[in-house]
Amino acid sequence: MIESYSFGHIRIDGSEYRSDVIIYPDRVDSSWWRREGHRLYSEDIAEVLRLEPDVLVVGTGDTGRMKVTDEVREEAERRGIELMVSDTHRAVEAYNALAPERHVVAALHLTC
Repeated sequence: MIESYSFGHIRIDGSEYRSDVIIYPDRVDSSWWRREGHRLYSEDIAEVLRLEPDVLVVGTGDTGRMKVTDEVREEAERRGIELMVSDTHRAVEAYNALAPERHVVAALHLTC
């Protein structure tokens, strides 16, 4: 469960993170890095795509600056993954609502 989010900071299950994260059902990857800081490509979430969760929630940052490329959208659709993209505040709300009931992964940009 994501307990709180503010610019550059997130608290998940009692642990604090200050870098972008991918939240898997069994762990948090706080070493997530993208080829381009404000663009999301399929290679940036290759492990997530291989997992084929029911839903991938992408948080595009505090002001929504990170852009999700068409290739990510197409690959998610091809694999039957529901893709939800919004600013990170709304992404946190969506993740918390969905995670108890569905196989959900969240990829969250914490700044911009």
